[in-house]
Amino acid sequence: MNGAGYCAADPNLQPGSIMKNRADLPDRMRDRVESGEGTSRRVIMRDLALFQLKLFLDGVIDVTLAPLSIAAAIVEILFGGERRGRMFYAILRFGEKADLWLNLYGASRRADADGLFGGSKAGSATLLGEIEQRIRGGDEPGRTRRR
Repeated sequence: MNGAGYCAADPNLQPGSIMKNRADLPDRMRDRVESGEGTSRRVIMRDLALFQLKLFLDGVIDVTLAPLSIAAAIVEILFGGERRGRMFYAILRFGEKADLWLNLYGASRRADADGLFGGSKAGSATLLGEIEQRIRGGDEPGRTRRR
């Protein structure tokens, strides 16, 4: 939930509305809380590490793209010619692809007792999907890839 009371875990919860109690949780999360089923410490520690990695990579991308986009815009404003905007919009497209690949908060909406891996699809075109495929070799919990 961000400062405005919006919870990315529930796409039906609108900005400005505030989760006040368990009834406001998405069904999947509420069922886990009410049944007493939780997530293991190991899964939470793994997901914390994955989330920190994703935040770090997002920061690196942002810090890199900010000056590149400014430089590209200045160059194209001054010397762009008939293809003005090509570099600048290529940088924006790269940033969009990087955001989709990182999918920073996406799996949290579908997380279950298996944590973020329960909310992702192994082998999908996201960082989490690639990590899950490499570690497990598929979507099944407890299944690890032989080396």
